[in-house]
Amino acid sequence: MGQLDPDRASVVERVIAGRSQSIGSFRFWSADQRWEWSDEVAVLHGYEPGSVLPTTELMLSHKHPDDRDEVAHTLDAVTTTGEPFCSRHRIIDTGGEIHEVLVVGDQLLDDLGQVLGTTGYYIDVTETLQENRRATLDEALPDLIEARAVIEQAKGVLMLVYGVGPEQAFKVLQWRSQETNVKLRRVAELLVGAIGELGGAPVGFRSRFDHLLLTMHERER
Repeated sequence: MGQLDPDRASVVERVIAGRSQSIGSFRFWSADQRWEWSDEVAVLHGYEPGSVLPTTELMLSHKHPDDRDEVAHTLDAVTTTGEPFCSRHRIIDTGGEIHEVLVVGDQLLDDLGQVLGTTGYYIDVTETLQENRRATLDEALPDLIEARAVIEQAKGVLMLVYGVGPEQAFKVLQWRSQETNVKLRRVAELLVGAIGELGGAPVGFRSRFDHLLLTMHERER
């Protein structure tokens, strides 16, 4: 039951860009409100193939609570008119696992072109979304770490020069960012990069700092 025809399969394959999502088909007949699931759709919902008779109530019971009303509204319109639709939402299988799905539907026609109901496909895009999220994080993480590092350096400079705590130092950076309309990271980069131009701290301060550096272990006693 529910084999993908070649034309539709090629469309689906282009949609998922060659990834290995679970894809299954469904049909709905308006006259007797009858649903048919392919084995893949049954498994997606957590059922053994052929072990459950799909109904509207059963299908809605698997929709994520936050998505259920919207799906019910779409379903009501589709089962009444048979018009094409596309819905992206979450379902919860019998084991409690959440799946992100793309459901695409079109008119189910008889040999004379009369609308009998709806036919379409479920595409489980959960793995792809997770991969995209990981890829986005992997791509952004180095920049985030680098930005955080330079901000921490700038905070350290302000803490040393002004004798303030980390929170107050960060607020100073925020203030300069807002006042100059320059991003916080860039403010920190400019500040840290320009420190060398000051030629170091005064001799007296450096002497006290040298003494602190050489004797700070004694504070542990």
